Amino acid sequence: MFISESLGLNESGHLTFGGHDTVDLAKKYKTPVYIMDEVLIRKNCRKFVNSMNENYNSNGRVIYASKAFSCKAMYKIIAEENMGIDVVSGGEIYTALQSGFPMEKAYFHGSNKSYDELTFAVKSGVGRIMVDNLLELEMLKKIGEELNTVVNVIVRVKPGIEAETHSFIM
Repeated sequence: MFISESLGLNESGHLTFGGHDTVDLAKKYKTPVYIMDEVLIRKNCRKFVNSMNENYNSNGRVIYASKAFSCKAMYKIIAEENMGIDVVSGGEIYTALQSGFPMEKAYFHGSNKSYDELTFAVKSGVGRIMVDNLLELEMLKKIGEELNTVVNVIVRVKPGIEAETHSFIM
C-alpha cells in the first residue's frame, strides 16, 4: 500500500508518480528532481474550497501558504482553483505578480516587513497586509499617504500570551 494515490508500480517494477515512471523522469531531468502531481494538488484544493463553500455559505476564502512552495506554476493553479495566497516576502509577491495572480486575493504576513517590502506590496495591489506591530502600522499610514491610497490591513493581536521565542519575532 502506498502513502499517496499518486504513487504506484508499473509493469517494470518502477515507482510511478502521477502515472509517470520515476526512472524515466530521472533519466530525462537528472537528479535530484522535484515533481508535483497537479491532478492531486487540484483535487486537494477543491476539497478545501468546497468545504469552505458548504460550511460557510461561500463566505470565506481558502488561503494557500506560499512558503510551502512558491513558484509561478503553483500560483496559477491556486488562482484557477479560486483560492487566495499568503505571502511572507517581497520575493513571493514578485513571483505571484509574474504568474498573473490576482493580487487582491493576496495576504501579506511575515515578521519584520521592511518599508520597501510594504511599499511594494501596496503598489502591487496586495489585498490585505497583516500588521504585526505599531511600527508597521505607522509605515503603512505613511505609504498610503505617499501613494494616495487606502491600505487594507488585518491587525494581529497578541492577547497577553507570551511565546518562548527570540525577542526579534515576539
